Amino acid sequence: MRAGLIGDYNEAVPAHRAIPRALALASKALGCPLDYEWVPTKEILGAERVAGFDGIWCVPACPYEHMEGALCAIRWAREQGRPFLGTCGGFQHAIVEYARTVLGWADAEHAETAPEAARAVIALLVCPLVEENGSIRFRPGSRIAAAYGRLEASEDYHCRYGVNAAFQAALFSGSLSPTAHDAAGDVRAVELEGHPFFVATLFQPERAALAERLPPLAAAFVQAMAAAKRL
Repeated sequence: MRAGLIGDYNEAVPAHRAIPRALALASKALGCPLDYEWVPTKEILGAERVAGFDGIWCVPACPYEHMEGALCAIRWAREQGRPFLGTCGGFQHAIVEYARTVLGWADAEHAETAPEAARAVIALLVCPLVEENGSIRFRPGSRIAAAYGRLEASEDYHCRYGVNAAFQAALFSGSLSPTAHDAAGDVRAVELEGHPFFVATLFQPERAALAERLPPLAAAFVQAMAAAKRL
């Protein structure tokens, strides 16, 4: 199997160091041989750049060099039913892609790259979550709850942007659903109903791998790729 890691690799970013280790731990635990490739966003000029992957992981650390490249990869995974995991920046851009393509909001933006946008579906958090850890509650019956095997967890963040509350009701009126919230009730993960595996989290579950712990979502992502490969 081959996983495409969508993002602009930077050794200084803890999540970037963690993700290959997370995939290696998942591969070993599940007995599923796995290769991965970092795909710089500026290389994604069309879906053909990512079409050879069995799964897409849109990684943290944005703004990306080429936002449209990241959105293209997310759209391809969503429309083709390929397993998708988005963490931190991947979560934020999954929201933007859905808003633009599914809801038809061509002017949907990310406030980090378009601070004056009228429809910034991703906005600056009231309380930035830079190197913070927080408790999260999962929706019963969700993929993320199944991955963790429980309804609560504590996870790490490194972000300043999240879902804009002004657009939340419309964003989640269809197939995209919030499946994890923090203690204040703010959305911290989403899933796409009707898709084999489309999960995105504002937190960075991959960081567990830096302590040699298997991140549950990395295992679920690899398991979803293996299941799709067998079809």
